[in-house]
Amino acid sequence: QVQLVESGGGLVQAGGSLRVACVGSGRTFRNYVMGWFRQAPGKEREFVAGIGWGGGSKYYSDSVKGRFTITKDNAKNTLYLQMNSLKPEDTAVYYCAASTSYGSTWSGDFRSWGQGTQVTVSS
Repeated sequence: QVQLVESGGGLVQAGGSLRVACVGSGRTFRNYVMGWFRQAPGKEREFVAGIGWGGGSKYYSDSVKGRFTITKDNAKNTLYLQMNSLKPEDTAVYYCAASTSYGSTWSGDFRSWGQGTQVTVSS
């Protein structure tokens, strides 16, 4: 399995931007579909974005489409989530995760998880 560590979370005002990153070790990212999930207090973990093995294919939840961009650098074993036009409802702990199933938005298909990074958007 791949070990994952997120970073880059923080506090930002509504309308601002933030980029979170996820570094992997143990296995190359090229072997995995990677995804970002988030979990707000009192809510279930939800899918945010996913990216295919080579990094060319991407898919997003409707709530972030057009505002967030997922990218992947296989050479650096690093996953990114660029978040623009942030809204208070984007406040959550953001997790990166690894899967072998492209297109899945179900957390159960993602077998390796990071510890999460907090993103807080103030109004």
